[in-house]
Amino acid sequence: MEYKLITAEHYELVIEHLRGNFFADEPLNRAAGLCQRGDGNTELEYLSLATLQDQLSVMAVDGRPDSATYGQIAGVILNGILLPGDTEKALDKLQLSEDSNYKKIFELLYRHCLQSNLFAHYNVDRIFDVRILSVDSRFRGQGIAKELVRRAEHMARKCNFKLLKADATGIFSQKILFSSGFKPFSEQLYAKYTNDAGEIILPVEAPHIKLQLLTKQLNDGNMKHQ
Repeated sequence: MEYKLITAEHYELVIEHLRGNFFADEPLNRAAGLCQRGDGNTELEYLSLATLQDQLSVMAVDGRPDSATYGQIAGVILNGILLPGDTEKALDKLQLSEDSNYKKIFELLYRHCLQSNLFAHYNVDRIFDVRILSVDSRFRGQGIAKELVRRAEHMARKCNFKLLKADATGIFSQKILFSSGFKPFSEQLYAKYTNDAGEIILPVEAPHIKLQLLTKQLNDGNMKHQ
């Protein structure tokens, strides 16, 4: 497997990979009925492309010349830069969305992030935000996701980030990130995320039971703890 920085010439192939995998498989997307496998979603794709433009994302490519999948993307990790005020702006912009299913998902993610107040808690002015971790179903079980996380951390260190953050929505990404040294900062049980009538807003299927906001510090010496 070859691991490469995702640059502009790869964007279209990365979006194609996400349409066939992450967009349909991610637990909140499935719960909201956001899109079917192979289909796109305008707002998810816009968000993905905006993240790619931060030039911090990595892909795994099948490098075996004798393989039927030679040269195809096996997995990606999309990482962005999160600055103070970004989530507030994203939440304001979300109110203009006409995609009610997309709004359900990102209302949860953005509001949970704001409640956590990571910038103040860790005394940082920017965060390395792990936003999408996706492996093609044909390549799962080979350690690709964990290697993508390792390479993301290496990039964060190279760029002098002090904190990594991830919104882990399913048990599989949670296990991978735990094994890579991420720790739970806060969580939201899906069964307790309800509207005024007591109805579950996002009926996520088992074994996924909660959203976890996970963090990993890269330089504890300069951190402020509560």
